[in-house]
Amino acid sequence: KFIFLGLSQDLQTQILLFILFFIIHLLTVLGNLLIITLIFLDSHLHTPMCFFLRNLSFADLCFSTSIVPQVLVHFLVKRKTISFYGCMTQIIVFLLVGCTESALLAVMSYDRYVAVCKPLRYSTIMTQRVCPWLSFGSWASGALVSLVDTRFTFHLPYWGQNIINHYFCEPPALLKLASADTYNTAMAIFSMGVVILLAPVSLILVSHWNIISTVIQMQSGEGRLKAFSTCGSHLIVVVLFHGSGIFTYMRPNSKTAKERDKMVSVFYTVVTPMLNPIIYSLRNKDVKGALRKLAERKSFSHRQ
Repeated sequence: KFIFLGLSQDLQTQILLFILFFIIHLLTVLGNLLIITLIFLDSHLHTPMCFFLRNLSFADLCFSTSIVPQVLVHFLVKRKTISFYGCMTQIIVFLLVGCTESALLAVMSYDRYVAVCKPLRYSTIMTQRVCPWLSFGSWASGALVSLVDTRFTFHLPYWGQNIINHYFCEPPALLKLASADTYNTAMAIFSMGVVILLAPVSLILVSHWNIISTVIQMQSGEGRLKAFSTCGSHLIVVVLFHGSGIFTYMRPNSKTAKERDKMVSVFYTVVTPMLNPIIYSLRNKDVKGALRKLAERKSFSHRQ
């Protein structure tokens, strides 16, 4: 078994964190389930962007659920443990959905680039045949990175010390406990980081740069403001998710764990799965319209 030190050793702080994490997880689950249900029920939302949104919401749901429920339980108990195979399973699922989300965010930025910069060719580029392949590619890249990182992480021997200075199982935190040289594993994780973090970030930044360049040339001031607002909110998610991921996975691994490493992990494991439904979905005009129609339909049925 591995033993977690958790986010805090102070009882009062743990109770406050339990309440905070519970509220965030509840909002994450409800928000993402709402988006998935809306897109499934409303035929007007069967568009390429909403197709990717549904994949993103499902990934967020799995991402948060693979970590937060266990953290909530650990806030309430004194001994925070996880079995070796439980730890391995958590890493596989966490990396699979987390890396898939990174790829999906890049795909969605490309979709917005085509919609804004090449509107006349949008329907011929983002076809019903292309979108499933882009989604499949995102999930396949997530699976590949998950298998490589998990294979290298658990190929190492872990003798003696079993106390993880973290709140969930994560490769960089586990490497600090390894009883052998971790250079090859660290390089493998770094290489996968280039593929699944730096490459998507580069695509996102290039897409948004082209979108902003196109928007600047717009005649409508209101259109420019709306586009800048959308780009700004999307880039906030990129900074929180990819920035914290790059900080954790793409810097030299040290044998000593620092408290800030745990704080940084909170951004991509807890915060962004809650923000994504708000920024990518509930700010979307079509999604808001579908939500309004659903509310009106329920109100009408209650009156009858």
